[in-house]
Amino acid sequence: CYVPKIYCLGPNLNPQNEDLLAPLLLQSPLEWYLCGEEPSVGLAKLEQNNQPSQLCGHVFKVGEPTYSCRYSALKTSGSDPLANMTEEMIARTYNVFSIILKYAVDMLTWDKEDELPEGLEVRGDTYYCMLFNDEVHTYEQVIYTLQKAVNCTQKEAVSFATTVDRDGRKSVRFGDFQFCEQAKSVIVRNTSRQTKPLRVQVMHSSVVAHQCFALKALTWLGQIIRYSDALRRILCQVGLQRGPEGENSSLVDTLMLCDSKMWKGARNVYHQLFMSSLLMDSKYKKLFAIQFAKNYERLQSDYVKDDHDREFSITDLSVQMFTVPSLARMLITEENLMTTIIRTFVDHLRHRDLQGRFQFERYTAQQAFKFRRVQSLIGDLKYVLISRPTEWTDQLREKYLEGFDAFLELLKCMQGMDPVVRQVGQHIEMEPEWEAAFTLQMKLTHIISMMQEWCASDERVLIEAYKKCLSALTHCHSGFTDGEQPITLSMCGHSVETIRYCVSQEKVSIHLPVSRLLAGLHALLSTTEVAYRFPVQLPLSELSPPMLIEHPLRCLVLCAQVHAGMWRRNGFSLVNQIYYYHNVKCRVEMFDKDLIMLQAGASMMDPNHFLMIVLSRFELYHIFSSADCRKRYSRENAHKDVVQQNNTLTEEMLHLVIMIVGERYTAGVGQVESSDETRREIVHQLCIRPMAHSELVKALPENENKETGMERVIDSVALFKKPGVTGRGLYKLRPDCAKMFNLYFHHYSRADQSKAEEAQRRIKRQNGEDSVLPPPVLPRFCPLFASLVNILQCDVLLGILGAVLQWAMEPSGGHWSESMLQRVLHLIGMGLVEEQQHLIGSADDNDTNFNFTLKISRPGEAPANTPSILALLETLQNAPHLEVHKDMIRWILKTVANIKTTRECTASAPPSDSSGHSQEETVRDKDKAERKRKAEMARLRREKIMAQMSEMQRHFINENKELFQQSLEELDPSTSSTLEHSPSSCDSALVCVGPRRWRAGGSERRQMVTCILCQEEQEIRTDGKAMVLAAFVQRSTVMSKNRKRPPHNPDKYDPLFMHPDLSFGTHTGSCGHIMHSHCWQRYFEAVQAKEQRRQQRLRVHTSYDVENGEFLCPLCECLSNTVIPLLPLTKTSCSSEQPDLSQWLSITSQQMKALLSAHRKAADAEGVDAMDGVNDCPPPDDFKLDYTPKNPYSSTIKEMLTTFGTATYKVGLKVHPNEQDPRVPIMCWGSCAYTIQCIERLLVDEEKPLFGSLPCRQDDCLSSLTRFGSACWTVSSHTTVQNHFIRLLAALVPDPRVENTPCILDIDMFHLLVSLVLSHPAILCLDSSGLSADAAQLHFLHLVTVAHIVQILLTSVPGENLILLLHKTHLGSGLHEVSSGWHLWHCVKAGILPYLRAAALFFHYLNGAPAPPELHTLGAGEWEALCGYLYTLSTESYIPGSTESNDLLILVASRCPKSGGDKSRAPTLCLVCGAMLCSQSYCCQTELEGEDVGACTAHTFACGAGVGIFLRVRESQVLFLAGKTKGCFYAPPYLDDYGETDQGLRRGNPLHLCQERYRKVQKLWRQHSITEEIGHAQEANQTLVGIDWQHL
Repeated sequence: CYVPKIYCLGPNLNPQNEDLLAPLLLQSPLEWYLCGEEPSVGLAKLEQNNQPSQLCGHVFKVGEPTYSCRYSALKTSGSDPLANMTEEMIARTYNVFSIILKYAVDMLTWDKEDELPEGLEVRGDTYYCMLFNDEVHTYEQVIYTLQKAVNCTQKEAVSFATTVDRDGRKSVRFGDFQFCEQAKSVIVRNTSRQTKPLRVQVMHSSVVAHQCFALKALTWLGQIIRYSDALRRILCQVGLQRGPEGENSSLVDTLMLCDSKMWKGARNVYHQLFMSSLLMDSKYKKLFAIQFAKNYERLQSDYVKDDHDREFSITDLSVQMFTVPSLARMLITEENLMTTIIRTFVDHLRHRDLQGRFQFERYTAQQAFKFRRVQSLIGDLKYVLISRPTEWTDQLREKYLEGFDAFLELLKCMQGMDPVVRQVGQHIEMEPEWEAAFTLQMKLTHIISMMQEWCASDERVLIEAYKKCLSALTHCHSGFTDGEQPITLSMCGHSVETIRYCVSQEKVSIHLPVSRLLAGLHALLSTTEVAYRFPVQLPLSELSPPMLIEHPLRCLVLCAQVHAGMWRRNGFSLVNQIYYYHNVKCRVEMFDKDLIMLQAGASMMDPNHFLMIVLSRFELYHIFSSADCRKRYSRENAHKDVVQQNNTLTEEMLHLVIMIVGERYTAGVGQVESSDETRREIVHQLCIRPMAHSELVKALPENENKETGMERVIDSVALFKKPGVTGRGLYKLRPDCAKMFNLYFHHYSRADQSKAEEAQRRIKRQNGEDSVLPPPVLPRFCPLFASLVNILQCDVLLGILGAVLQWAMEPSGGHWSESMLQRVLHLIGMGLVEEQQHLIGSADDNDTNFNFTLKISRPGEAPANTPSILALLETLQNAPHLEVHKDMIRWILKTVANIKTTRECTASAPPSDSSGHSQEETVRDKDKAERKRKAEMARLRREKIMAQMSEMQRHFINENKELFQQSLEELDPSTSSTLEHSPSSCDSALVCVGPRRWRAGGSERRQMVTCILCQEEQEIRTDGKAMVLAAFVQRSTVMSKNRKRPPHNPDKYDPLFMHPDLSFGTHTGSCGHIMHSHCWQRYFEAVQAKEQRRQQRLRVHTSYDVENGEFLCPLCECLSNTVIPLLPLTKTSCSSEQPDLSQWLSITSQQMKALLSAHRKAADAEGVDAMDGVNDCPPPDDFKLDYTPKNPYSSTIKEMLTTFGTATYKVGLKVHPNEQDPRVPIMCWGSCAYTIQCIERLLVDEEKPLFGSLPCRQDDCLSSLTRFGSACWTVSSHTTVQNHFIRLLAALVPDPRVENTPCILDIDMFHLLVSLVLSHPAILCLDSSGLSADAAQLHFLHLVTVAHIVQILLTSVPGENLILLLHKTHLGSGLHEVSSGWHLWHCVKAGILPYLRAAALFFHYLNGAPAPPELHTLGAGEWEALCGYLYTLSTESYIPGSTESNDLLILVASRCPKSGGDKSRAPTLCLVCGAMLCSQSYCCQTELEGEDVGACTAHTFACGAGVGIFLRVRESQVLFLAGKTKGCFYAPPYLDDYGETDQGLRRGNPLHLCQERYRKVQKLWRQHSITEEIGHAQEANQTLVGIDWQHL
C-alpha cells in the first residue's frame, strides 16, 4: 500500500522525492529482514566472507571503446558459497527473493491497464497517457504529433521524444481517463497514415506506480547480490525454480518469453540482472543456457516480429553462452542446438520457387526488414562453431552430422537461386533483385568455412560429410539435366560424350554453394590424407567428373561472356554479381572453390576430354575442331563483333587453363601450407605497387575472427618504409620475392594485371635485366591432383596452341589478339618450367614421363603436315609485328635448348657430370654480355640527349639575356647591396638605425614590379600609380599568454598601449602577389557582382565572404580581405651634428609642452573648458606649430593607404569602418608590431636564422607593412597622431600634464617602440632645425630598450628583492641583494633577446639596411651581430651563448577526461588551450550574436578570436574552424604502428602521437594559416561548403 503513495503522484514523475522515500520505506525494511541486524553491518560481514567470482561482471555499453577490460582481476574460488551463511539467513533470503522476484515479474509482464494482480489494490482514479517507443517513426514525426496532441512547446516535445527513445516509454499526460483518452486518439490518428500508429496506452496510476517500483526492486536485487556469491546463488535458484505449471514455468522463463512485450527500460533492467546473477555463476549459467536453447525458436520468432534493435532483445544474450566452447558443445549434443538454429533460419525464409529454391524477387519493405533481422541467427551459428572441438564423442559426431544435414538443406535451397538468362534484342526492363542473395552468401561465407574446419578435425565426420554432400549435389543435378540431348565431341583423335548446353541461351546461376562445399571437402580429403588411407570408405569411383565440373564451368563461362560484352543488355545487376563473385569478401567460397572443383574434375578425367568440354561450354569448339582451324574459320563472312567476342572468349578460356594448371597454393591441391597462400597473395598485391598496411588487409580475405594471417608472413616478403610528415607507411616487396610473380595470378582484376605487368617490367629494366616475365616455379601437386600437369602436354591443348601461333603469323585480320598470343606463350612457358622441375626431381627416381619439349617439337601428321609449335616459334621470333613478344619467345627457345642439353647429359653421362651446368653458364655469360652491351648503348644515348638539352638552354639564355639579368636583380636586392656599399653610406659597418645607418643609393631604391592582372611593369614611386599587395588581416591570439582575459568593448576600448600578455592582436599576412590598385578594384567589383548573382541562384556559403570584403587572390586563390599599398624607401639626409640623448630629450619635451598648450587652446576655442593653471608654453625656435606639410603621395596611393588602414581597424576591433576614428593609425602600428613579433617567434620555433630564411611572401608583406606604417600618419588627422605621440612618450619620460599613463609593467615595449617610431614623423614635419629622423629613431630605441631592461629586472629577480625594489625609489639600491651578477646578466640577456630580434627586423624593413652575414646563419655570434646592427649596447666580456627555452605546452593528454557522462557523443579537445568540449550536441549549444552555435564554434571566439583547432577524440580527426560558416577536417597527428591515420577509428589499431605531424599542425596555427587552409580545402572539395560548421 505504500507503493502508490510514493510513486506516480502527479503529472511529472518526481524522481528526487521517490529516490529519497523508496529506500527509506520500501528497501530498508527488506534489508533489515534479510540480515537480521543493521543492514550496513550485516552486508559488510557478507562481503568480508565472500570469495569473488572469476568474472568481473563489467557490462560494456554499445560503442564503448576498449582494447582490453580494465576491470578484470581473476581470482579463483573452490568452495560452496552457501557454507558461510546461517540456515535462518538462507531461509529469510529465499523468502525475500522469491516474493520480490515474483512481484517484479508479475508487474513487468502485466498487460491489463486498469487493474492489478491479486493481493494488490487499485487506489484513486488518475490515469497516465503512456507513449511507447518504436523503431518506425522518426524524431520529427513524434515531436510534431506531441505538440498537437498535448499542447506542449517544441522544447518539451523534444524532451519527451528523447526520454521515450532512451527509456522506451514516457507519460505525456496525467489526469482522468477521458482527458488521457483524448490525447491517445489524437496521437493514433496522426501517426497511422503511412505506417502502423505509435503505441499509446492509457494506464491507471497505480499500475504505473507498481511497475516503477518493480524496476527499482530488480535494481535493488542486482545491488544486493554484489555483496556475496551466496546471495547470487540463492537468487539464481529462485529464478530457475520450476513453477506448478511444469515446462517453461520458472520466473526466468516467464521474463524471457515476454521479452518482446516489454518496454525498453524494463528489458534493460532485467537483462542487467541476468548478467550480474545467472551469467556470473557457472552452474546456473549452464542451466540458463539449456532453458535458452529449449526456447530458442520461440525467442527468435518473437525477435523477428518485434521492431526493437537486437541490443534490447533477450536474444542478444546468446553471445554470452554460445561462445563458451564447453557450453556450445553441450548444447549441440543435448539440445541439438545447431539443427535448431539452422531450421529456425530456413523456416523464416519462406519465399521459394517451384524447385524449392529461395526467391528474393520483389521483396516488400516488411519482408526485407524481416530478412535483416533473421540474419542475426547466422551470427548465433557462428558463435557455436567458432572454436573447433579437439576431442569428438560419438554423440557429438551424430548431432554435428544432423546439423550438417540441416545445413545442406539450406544450401540446396540456395543452389541455383536467382538464375539469369541472356537478354537478346532489347535491354532488360527491370533490374532484378540480386542483393539479398549475395547478402545471404556473404553472411554464410564464414559458416561454410567453419563447417569445413570442423569436418577436417575428425576423419569419420569428414568421410560422412563428403558422402552427404555428394548425394545432395547428385540430388540437385537430377533436376537440372533433364531434356538436354547428348552429343559427341571429337578433336585431335579423341572423342567424348557430353550434353548440348549453351550458357548464352539457357538459364545459368552464379549461386552454387553445394558444389563449392563439396570442392572444399574434396581438397580436405587430400590435406588430411583420408583419400589415400581409406579409399574404400569413399565413393570416389562413383563420382561422375563431367557432372562435378558442369555448373562451376558454366559460372566461369558466364563471367567470360560478361567480359566479352555478350550480356550488356542484362543491366547492372549482373555486372554487380560478377564483381562480388570475384570480390575478396566472397571469392573464398565462390570463385576459388569453383576453380578447385574444376581441378578436382579435371584430375579424374582424360585431359583431352576435359578440354573439349571446356571448349564446348565456351562455345569455341566449332573454331578449334575444324580440320583447317589453323587457316582460321571463314574470315570473310564473320561479323566484326562476333570475331571480337570470340577473341575475348579464347583469351578467357586460355586464362582458365592457366589457372587450372597453375593455381596450386591451396592446401590439398598443392603441397603448401595456408601461410604460403597468404604470402603469395601479399607478393602479388605488392607487385602492383608498394601498399599501406590497411590496403593490404583489405585485399586479403578475413577469417571468422576478422584475421587475415598477414602479420605472420609479411616480414618474410616485404620491407616496411616509414612515412614522412605526410603520406603513410608503405610495404615494399623484397627483391628476392619478385621471382614468385605470376602475370596470370587468379585474383588479379584486368586493371591490376596490367598495372602489375607494367611495374614488374619497369623494375626489370631498371635493374638492367631482360624484361621478360616468365611463369614462376610452382610447388608440386598433391597426389590426388597430380594428373593435372598432363593437361599441358595433351593433344587438344597443343592443337589450340599451334592454331593460335599459326594465326599470329599474319599481322592483320583481327582474328587473333596480342593478349591471346601472350597467354599461349605463357602456357608454353609453364610446360617448360614444369618439365625442368620434373627433370630436377626425377634425378633420383628416373621417372620422366612429362616430356613437353618432345611434344612441341613434333610436327603435325599427314595429310596436313602442320609445322611443330617449336618451328612456329622460331619463325615468329623474327616477325616484325611481334616486337613486344620477342623477349618471351627468345626465353622459350633458350629454355628448350637448356632442357635438351640437360636431357642429353642425363642420358649420356652419370648424374655427377657438370657439362649441363657449363652449357647453362655459357648461355648465361652470353646473356650477361648482351645485357652489358644494351646498358652501355642506353647510357651513351642518355648522355647525348642531355648534351643537346643543355646546348638548347644556353642558346635560350643568350637570346634573352636582359630578361635573366632583371629577374636575377629582382630576386635578391639585398645581396647586391651587401657586396658594394654605395658611396653615400656614412660608415662602412652595416647599421640599420641611427645617424650612421646604411643608406641606399638611387639605383638601389628603384623597384620595378609587374601587375598580375594586366602584366604591366611599373616602378614604385610616391607620385606614381598605386601598386598593391593582396593581404589578409585577422584577429589573432597566437601569441597570447592569457586566454582568460574577457574581450573588450570595441566602442570604448583604447588600444594605444598593448599589454605584455598580448592576449589578442591583429595579424596581417599576404600571398605576395602585386596588382595595380585600379586593376584590383575592377576585379573586386566583378567578384561582388558575381556573388550577388550567385546568391539569387544558390543559398550556400562559399569559401570566402564577399560582404566582409573577402576575395581570393586572382593568381593563387589565397584568401584575402584587403590590399597593402607598396611604397618606396624614404629618402633621408645625413647631417653630421646630432644632439645626444639628454639634449634631444630637453628639445623634445619643450616641443611637447608647446604642442600640448596649442592643442588645449584649440580645444578652448571650440568651447571646451580648459584646466586652470596651464601656462602658455612658447614653442622653441624652428618649431612651427601651424605648419601643414605637403602630402607627398599621389591620390591613388592616398586612397589605398586609407583602404588598408580602415580594413585593419575594422577587423582588429570588430567594428564598422570609420576612416576618421582616432584609433585607425594605432591599429595599423599595432598590426605591424604584432606581425613582426609572430614571425620572430616562428623563426625561433623552427630554429631558423633571423634573416634570409623567410619566404618571399612574408618578406614582401613585412616590408610593405612597415613602410605603410611610416606613411599612414599622412592620411590621418595630424593633431590626433601628435596627441598619440605625446601620450606614448609620456610612458617613457613622465609628463605631469598627461593623464592615464599605464604602469611600466603593463606595456609591451616592442609595440611602444614601433608606435613611437611610426608616429614621430607627424612631430618631425613641424621641425625645421635639422633634427634628423635617424637620430630620433636611435634615441627611441635606447629609451625603450632601457625601459624593457627595467621590466626584465623587476620581473626576473626573486620575490623578496622585488619588494625591496618597489620600496626604494632608486633602482640601483634594490639590486645589491642579487647573489650572482652572471645570473642577472643571463636573465636580462635571455629576456631582451626576442625584443632585439624583433627590433632588428623592424628597422631592417623600415630603413632597408641589409643584414650582416652573422644574422643569416644560426650560431653563437647572434648577440654581438644584433647589438652592432642596432647600434645599441657594446658588450665588454664574452658571455656563453644562451639558448632560449620555450616552455612547450603539452596539449594533448594521453587519455581524454570523461565529459558529461555517457552523453558526450563527440568529445573534442581544443588544441590551443587544452579545454575539453562536448561538440555536436544540443546540450552544449550556446547563443552567440543571436544565433545558436555548438560548443566548438563558441569556444573559438573566446579562445582563438574566431579561429580554432580541435581534435575530435572519438573520430581521431582534426577540425579547423574559422568564423561560423567555415571549417574543414584535417589529417590527425596520430598514427598506428604502420604509419597510417585511422579517421573514425574504424580499423581499431592502437594510435600514437607523431611529433612531426603535430608540429605541422602547430606551424599552421603559428603562421596564421588556418583560414587559408580552410579556404583551399573548401575550394577543392565542394561538399565541405554544405556542412553546418556552426553546430559543431
